[in-house]
Amino acid sequence: MVIKKNQRLLMLVVSCSITGVILGGTASWAESSLCLQDSKVTSECLTQDPIQKTIQGMSTGLLAGAVAACSAVWQLRHED
Repeated sequence: MVIKKNQRLLMLVVSCSITGVILGGTASWAESSLCLQDSKVTSECLTQDPIQKTIQGMSTGLLAGAVAACSAVWQLRHED
C-alpha cells in the first residue's frame, strides 16, 4: 500500500514538472516571438536568443511544477 501511494505521489511530481516544462517553454517562445512583432523593438529583444530564452522558460517551468507538486504532496501527507 505504501509503495503504491509513493508511486502515485511520484507520478504527481513528474506530471506537474513535465507540464511546467511545456507551459514555461511555450510561454517563453511566444514572448520572444511577440517581442519581435512589437511596434517598438528594443535592443534587448534583438540580442536575446529565442532558443536560450525558451530553455530558461522550460527550466523555470520545471522548477515551478516540481515545487507545486511537492507542496501538494506535503499538504496531502499532513492531512492524513
